[in-house]
Formats: sequence, C-alpha cells, structure tokens
Amino acid sequence: MSVQTWTYIIVGFTFLIYIGIAIWTRAGSTKEFYVAGGGVSPLANGMATAADWMSAASFISMAGLISFMGYDGGVYLMGWTGGYVLLALLLAPYLRKFGKFTVPDFIGDRYYSQAARTVAIVAALIVSFTYVAGQMRGVGVVFSRFLEVDINTGVIIGMALVFIYAVLGGMKGITYTQVAQYCILIFAFMVPAIFISIQLTGNPIPQLGFGDTLVNSNVYLLDKLDQLSTDLGFTAYTFGQKSTIDVFCITAALMLGTAGLPHVIVRFFTVPRVKDARTSAGYALAFIAILYTTAPSIAAFARVNLIETVSNKEYSSMPEWFSKWETTGLIAFNDKNNDGKIQYVKDASINELHIDRDIIVLANPEIANLPNWVIALVAAGALAAALSTAAGLLLVISASISHDLLKKQLMPNISEKGELIAARISAACAVVVAGYFGIHPPGFVAAVVALAFGLAAASFFPAIILGIFYKRMNKEGAISGMVIGLLAMIFYIMKFKFHFFGETTAADWWFGISPEGFGTIAMLINVIVAVAVASFTAPPPKEVTDMVEEIRYPKGASKEIIMH
Repeated sequence: MSVQTWTYIIVGFTFLIYIGIAIWTRAGSTKEFYVAGGGVSPLANGMATAADWMSAASFISMAGLISFMGYDGGVYLMGWTGGYVLLALLLAPYLRKFGKFTVPDFIGDRYYSQAARTVAIVAALIVSFTYVAGQMRGVGVVFSRFLEVDINTGVIIGMALVFIYAVLGGMKGITYTQVAQYCILIFAFMVPAIFISIQLTGNPIPQLGFGDTLVNSNVYLLDKLDQLSTDLGFTAYTFGQKSTIDVFCITAALMLGTAGLPHVIVRFFTVPRVKDARTSAGYALAFIAILYTTAPSIAAFARVNLIETVSNKEYSSMPEWFSKWETTGLIAFNDKNNDGKIQYVKDASINELHIDRDIIVLANPEIANLPNWVIALVAAGALAAALSTAAGLLLVISASISHDLLKKQLMPNISEKGELIAARISAACAVVVAGYFGIHPPGFVAAVVALAFGLAAASFFPAIILGIFYKRMNKEGAISGMVIGLLAMIFYIMKFKFHFFGETTAADWWFGISPEGFGTIAMLINVIVAVAVASFTAPPPKEVTDMVEEIRYPKGASKEIIMH
C-alpha cells in the first residue's frame, strides 16, 4: 500500500481512539473539566504529563534543530530535560498540596490579590497562545505532507479534532487521551530510530548507535558526520559556535520556563495526594527520557542520510519523497548554475537547496527508504505529540477565562453548570484562535515554543518559587516583578525576533544573548524588582504566611522534626 493509504488507516484509527476516549470520559463537573476529578493514578498521570510535555517541538523540531545545529542544539536537550527535574523537585508537590485548579488560582490566593490573579491570567494566555501556535503549525506540516492537503486545511482538521476531545472531555478526556497519545508517539518515534540505527551502525539501540562505527567500516558515525559537514563548508557537527553566555541563558530559560509552564503544572493537580504528585513526576521523567535520549541519534542519522542522498546529486534522480516534500514548500531546489545537480553547501550565494528544519524527523524514514507503514506511523506520532500538547494548552486558556476571570472575579455567583458551559465556550474560542496562529505561525515550531518558555520564565517562575519559599514576598512585589519581567521579554522578542523597532541582526543582541535565551535575563529582572518592591512595602498578612508554612511541610510533621 502507498504511504498515503497507510497514513489514512493509521491516523484514522488513532483519531477514532481519541474521540472514543473523549466520549467515554466526558466531564460532568467543573472539577472533572479542570483537574479530571483529582483522581488520576500516578502512572496514568505520568504518561499524560509526558505526552503533554513532549509537544510537536520535541517530536518534530528538536531532532531537526540538533540535526542542523549539531553541538549547539544540545541546549534544547539540556534545558527541557533539566527543567522537568526542577519542576518535579521544587514545585510539583507544593503546588499539589496547595490544591488549586490553576496557576493564576495559586498566585491570586498566595498574593491575596485580584490584581495578581489578573496579571497571572494575562501571562497564562500569552504563554499558552505562543506555545499553541507551534503545535498547530506542527499539525499543519504533518497533514500537508502525508494527507496531501495544504497546511491551512491540515490546521483546520487538527482544530476540529482538538475541539471534540478538549471541549467535550475537559481535563478528564484530555488526560486519558494523552495516555493513548504517549503510547502512540513514543512507538512512532522509536521504531524508525531502531530501523535506521541497524541500517547505519548495526546496533539496534539508537542511543548506542549514535556513538558506534558505521556498518562495514571502522569510521565512527560522528566522525563521518563531521567530515561530511566540513566538506560542504558547514561547521563540524560536534563543534559549537554559540557563545558560552548564550548557551547558558538558553538552557536556563528553557529550564525555568518548564518549571513555570501552566499546562504542565496543572497536571499535578489531577492526582489524589501530594505523594502521587512526586511519583507521577518520576514516571513522567522516565517516559520523557526515552524520547530525549533518542533525539540526538535520529538527528545524526537523518543528517548523514540527507547529505548523502542530495548533495551533488542529479535533481532528476531524486527519490519520490523529495518531490512530495517540495509540494509542501518545506524543501526547495533552485538550480542557480543550471547544471541539473543539487548544490547543497553553507555558502548562501551558491547554495541551491532550502530545507525546513521541521521536516527532518518526518522525512527521516522516507530518506532511509523504510517501509511505508513506518512512514505513516511517524505521521500519527507527530500528530499525537502536537495534539496532546495543544489540548493541554487550550484547557489552560479555557480555565484562565472561565475559572480565574469569570468565577473568581467577574461573576463570583455563577453556578457550576454555568461555569462548565463558560469553560467549554472558552475552549471553543481558544481552538479558533489557535488555528489562526497555526495558519500564520511566527516561525518554525521549536523557535516559537522556545519563546513561550522564555515568557513563562520571565513571568511565572519567580512568582511561584518566591511564593513557596519566601514568606516575605507580598502582592506588590509579585505583581511588579511579573509585569516588568513579562514586558522585558516581550520587548526583546518584538525587537530582535520580529524586528518591530527596525531591522536587527544577531550582532545587535544585548550581551550576545538570543531572544530564546533572554528569558533568563527577564527572570532575573523579575526577581530583583519583586524582592526590592517587597522590601519597601508592607509584609503579607499572617494568614498568608501561615498558609505558606503549611504547604512547605508534609501533613502531620512538625518543623522541629524536619529541621533535626
């Protein structure tokens, strides 16, 4: 069967599973809609968290980034993985003990202020919409190639599916859908990796094949890749070009942003106990590690196969996958010297091949000439990754509007039924806005997602961490810090990513720090402003400091016992 037929079968089957789960787990209360009733098992929540966390950026873009950036792409691995450890250790158990539905809920109550809650709502919406733009872009990329429709149509199909299980099932439906999506995406990611690892190195374990020698050769895979890269004028694959300060700032921004992402944090409110929050965080980290340790292998395998397939080869002899991807506009050949050969080199003036980073994982099985069902399986996995995260983000947007804005501020007397209707309407509107961002994305998937992490680091992380561990932090300090940090990050993005204030280049970056890394600086600005303002204003009320004491210690344990 053709790739397209296999894709219709496999993707169609997975979509039926998602819709079936949504109908089976239809939310009947606001608690089920927001936090799945608080009764999800640690194992299921670990899988759901992993699926929620491993978005289109992880599945589609991360290996593509590493494939093109080489050593420098490792910042995404370090940042995203390290951030989850930070979240699991420092935030998850405390936020679960606090027992609220959302991050704005925590900030509003911890800082005893509706203004703080409003700022948190605005931050949650900005972060979530920025993040969801990357997911919908990923959905469009997959549909445009494998179902052979244009990207806009692909985004609309994705919107319709997310609408069904996010709006109908809420967090309850999303949770169990994400369990299924994790199984699908990790299987889809690992199968081609194992196939190609055996092809290139003879080793069935991709993580080991990454450091192994090539089949029938004493040359190591990475040595081969370094040679291929330098021959074409690119930097050696294993050599980094980013400045140390930018590497540090990007890694830190991704870590701190992870610990402040509202759609990940809310997952720890869905388990029954604080202990379960810790356990599910451990499960999730193990599930995430499977994909994250495999991504560098896929990046290297794909880069070798791609260069050897296209470089200095006759355009007329290109395999079918090349022309299929050409129709999407994500790969393009411009024969500048009219010799009929593809000249793929670093020098932009003579380079004839444009390759979008987002196609590396998706095209990898085709480049390696794997069976058609494997190619279709990867498409299903990519859709599972993008849709699972999109659903989680849409729920955050929905809860921010219906629970934090309407219930907690504008309409405190709204009935539970009315709040549930408002939540579903909010989710439906969010789907439409997310679709617009998917049709008009501000960049390739991982770049957009990295900006969302910077925004989360600049706004949420200091407010949450200081709220838990610094009793003196008050509402004036938290509000000032969040507003200044968020504005600093938005200004930097607008100036250097979208050139809103005039054309800029990397040479203009402040201290050599990229927009993806500026979240670290904005976070430090947030902390400095928050602590300074808190020091010169009234301390929080005693009941608030008592509440902070309560969430920081296990139930039934005395501070004296813990201290000794």
